[in-house]
Amino acid sequence: MQLTIRHETRYTYSLPLAYTIQQLHLTPRVEPQQHVLSWQLSTPGHVHAYTDAYGNLSHMMTMDVPHQTLSIVASGVVQTTAPDRGRVPNGDTLSPLIFTVPTRLTAATPGILELAASCLPDGKAATRDLMCLAEHIFGAVRYQSGATAVDTTASDALALGQGVCQDHAHLFLACCHAHGIPARYVSGYIDPENSDHAASHAWVDAWADDKDYSGWVSIDVTHARLMTDAYCRLAIGRDYDGAAPVRGVRRGGGTESLSVDVQITPQ
Repeated sequence: MQLTIRHETRYTYSLPLAYTIQQLHLTPRVEPQQHVLSWQLSTPGHVHAYTDAYGNLSHMMTMDVPHQTLSIVASGVVQTTAPDRGRVPNGDTLSPLIFTVPTRLTAATPGILELAASCLPDGKAATRDLMCLAEHIFGAVRYQSGATAVDTTASDALALGQGVCQDHAHLFLACCHAHGIPARYVSGYIDPENSDHAASHAWVDAWADDKDYSGWVSIDVTHARLMTDAYCRLAIGRDYDGAAPVRGVRRGGGTESLSVDVQITPQ
């Protein structure tokens, strides 16, 4: 499949800013199941390209002149193929064990431990166990746009009983980490087809131990299904904080208004 993608993030401020710094994960990862045919990143200010510790193609954008608006546009075409049974090759030099460490957003609570125990054994899990967990989370936390924020924890989303893809991913990670199973956050895009879900998406990779395979399996918890060729991967990390498409800080600016527009056209 070919996915034509356009992602615009626009900030507007009530007062001029003196300084902005943004970390951008807006360039698709180099992976066997996706090939970038064309890609452009348009942003003001000074931009420094680098590869972060997780192998994500990243940019650091800074603006040190007064400004009251900021627009960041990423666009291009990505050729994707569906990984066999959701299995994504482990081309990383990092040990999977670094993805067993809980974070502020994925800390376990009694409710999370109870949810995890309903599907997961300790230490190792087969793909069927991981899919069981995804289905339980899908039933426990109803998708509801705007119900949570980027700093909502997994336990808060579980208690609320509703959330978005980010919350589903964090809850899945928290359950896996509680049982010593490597799992990592994935940010990227999905062809939303006819659903009301956003085209900017988050899902997970979890370490599966099947009879014929031991490695990463990519799971869309929000849809309780394995990753297909309808997905484009931007970044991986321990949680949203490490893989967010756009994340930064500012000096001044007063009240901030944010608008995000993502368009995906499959071919």
